[in-house]
Amino acid sequence: MRYGVEKQNPKKVAAIVTEYRHWCHADVIVGKILEGFNHDGGAGPNLKVVSMFVDQFAKNDMSRDLAKKHQFKIYDSIAEALTIGGKTLAVDGVVIVGEHGTYPINDKGQTLYPRRRFFEETAKVFEKTKRSVPVFSDKHLAAAWSDAKWMYDRSRELFVPFLAGSSIPVTWRRPELKLPKNCELTGAVQLGYGPHEAYGFHALEGLQCMVERRKGGETGVKAVTFLSGVDMWKAMDDGKFSKDILEAALALVPAHAKGSYREVCSKQKEAGAFLIEYRDGQIGVVAILNGYLQENDGGAFCFACRIKGDDNLKATQFYTQQPDPFGHFIYLVKAIDSLINTGHAPYPIERTLLTTGMLDALLTSKHEGGKRIETPHLEIKYTPTDWPFATDPISKAMKR
Repeated sequence: MRYGVEKQNPKKVAAIVTEYRHWCHADVIVGKILEGFNHDGGAGPNLKVVSMFVDQFAKNDMSRDLAKKHQFKIYDSIAEALTIGGKTLAVDGVVIVGEHGTYPINDKGQTLYPRRRFFEETAKVFEKTKRSVPVFSDKHLAAAWSDAKWMYDRSRELFVPFLAGSSIPVTWRRPELKLPKNCELTGAVQLGYGPHEAYGFHALEGLQCMVERRKGGETGVKAVTFLSGVDMWKAMDDGKFSKDILEAALALVPAHAKGSYREVCSKQKEAGAFLIEYRDGQIGVVAILNGYLQENDGGAFCFACRIKGDDNLKATQFYTQQPDPFGHFIYLVKAIDSLINTGHAPYPIERTLLTTGMLDALLTSKHEGGKRIETPHLEIKYTPTDWPFATDPISKAMKR
């Protein structure tokens, strides 16, 4: 798809957000629709925000000023935003950003963002008007598996082209790494850092966008375990995951604390590992190395694996740009653009349904002291697509 300043018959979008302030997800996603990929009025997606619903207005809210500048209205309900205050569906797509804002946190440490409510209110309009349009929902579908599965099932009932997930699968990979389809993996480790729900999800999406390309395609997850303290390193010492693969990923981290990663992480309560047992016997690990890994420009979301028959480990960094314009979100917005302009999701919603279910089960395991949680409900099968990740030059850092 070609991008330019002049949009050609842009598709009309309703933005449904929890809050809209500088650097929140609404800003770095919806802002790229409003003001161009680099927030400078330049090239952007072939989309136009025509309405918005804001659940909470922050002290430093940006939405009201943007509504005046770009001549769209902020409505009091999701239904009004989708119908522009009328009786018929008046938009070509819906962008839901249920991230950031002040919401309750449950005993498992999950923030109860209203993602299901946002989707449910959207679906009610589709059902009432007897027409559906594409929907994007940011990050994992919901905190609870039951809500996520309801959203997935409802999207299928209403024939909604549905996309969700993280920017990690579509950002730059340094070095560029695309695993061949039907490769046979003998080990896979993804690095990440906490908080476990907010950032652990990104790490799971990084792992999943790689391992889904293994022989036989994705068949789902059998069980998960949250490992912490000595149990994390005992699992590595016992061969449940490879030290060599872990260290191949660590070699690509741009910055970390001094000293031994084992010693540093052993002092951090929130350090741990997600152990994932896939239904086909594949093992995947997300190492949450809090205290050792640091969030800076580039980030520490690094992946490594071993392919059977290849003596050389494969590794890459999922690059995340920390200063403005947060260029990795450009490629998520390009996927949203394709979704709404073509009516087809560029990659399977089932990936994010699976990572959502994994995360919920892992946080249950953590809450229950590292209990192994069987996941028969995660028998989720899908075939990956070849939607491209970023390969062009990284956006120039800016201030705004």
